[in-house]
Amino acid sequence: MEDFELATVHVVAASGFILAAVFGFVANRTNFCTMGAVSDLLHMGSRGRLGAWFFAMGVAILGTQTLHAVGLVDLEGAIYLTPNFGWLGYAVGGVTFGVGMTLAAGCGQRNLVRLGGGNLKALVVLLVLGITAYATLRGLLGLARIAVFEAPNVDLELHGFEDQGLATLLAAALGMEDADTLRTALAVLLGGGLVAFALAQSTFRRSFDDLLAGIVVGAVVTGGWFVTGYIGYDDFEPVPIESMTFVAPTGNTISYLMTFTGSTINFGIAAVLGIIVGSFVHAAVSGRFRIETFSTRSEMVSHLAGGFLMGFGGVLALGCTIGQGVTGVSTLAAGSFIALVSILFGSAITMKVEYHMLDDMGFAAALGTGLKELAMPWRNPGES
Repeated sequence: MEDFELATVHVVAASGFILAAVFGFVANRTNFCTMGAVSDLLHMGSRGRLGAWFFAMGVAILGTQTLHAVGLVDLEGAIYLTPNFGWLGYAVGGVTFGVGMTLAAGCGQRNLVRLGGGNLKALVVLLVLGITAYATLRGLLGLARIAVFEAPNVDLELHGFEDQGLATLLAAALGMEDADTLRTALAVLLGGGLVAFALAQSTFRRSFDDLLAGIVVGAVVTGGWFVTGYIGYDDFEPVPIESMTFVAPTGNTISYLMTFTGSTINFGIAAVLGIIVGSFVHAAVSGRFRIETFSTRSEMVSHLAGGFLMGFGGVLALGCTIGQGVTGVSTLAAGSFIALVSILFGSAITMKVEYHMLDDMGFAAALGTGLKELAMPWRNPGES
């Protein structure tokens, strides 16, 4: 009997599934949610879940940059560091995604977790998100993406930059030749700073769930880079280097399920399936599995619109709250930080508009009021 050996792509996919299953299990247990974190901050002044997200970023930066520094993973092949700098897509796509995730009651990752817990509203969101993302990548919406949002892209190589890493750009600005040392310093400064910021929030420090979520999400993203960049490194069967992201992979998963016999699984597809399974396992063993459906027509319309905006915006921005907000940021790519800020702004302004429109304020007035409030320092609602 011949020895059975899995192909590299299958080893990588299986590893991605396991990592994502851990992510889904913990995210369900801890209620890890970026949109919820923004809502907690704006409406209650609570920084607990926001701390978990920032802590995850810090852990991912420190872990990922360590893998790169010791030579286990070469991040230069990551899509986030491409010298093709799509500034318009990062900004507009990020805002669009932020608006969408608020309308849909959660980002792509959160809706995958909700689906694992029995939420059929999340299934509708994910179907719309996935189809829209696929259409934006390879279909009709791709025409608008290329003609409008990629037209003003800047080719950094024409200006002497190898990539869009913060270290590369900053080294050039400072006239330094050793970008690697600068990259290490930035990793320690930004990664350590995010961890310190999170730990400075008493609400975060006192919450075991938030601490657990921050550690696990950051570690899983780091693990994803290790799986694809080290385990998946093969001269004969090269695997794209990537980590956790859930917009384009959701579209690819839908395509994979429809064309299974002619398709090959990859890391992203396995991660989408893994996070659903992990969430389901926790929901089942904890007794929290519940079938949930839409209660009103307006709720359904909101979720449909949110799924569309996340699918379109997530592709333009090259990722979501996890794909850019943690995975992309861990590479120290300039575009990832633009996308991150844009997503936060899109989500925050949508919440402000929704809040003011509850008081029968018109959209334009609600938008103006919301923008004025965001221009002021955020503070605890209980403070004077």
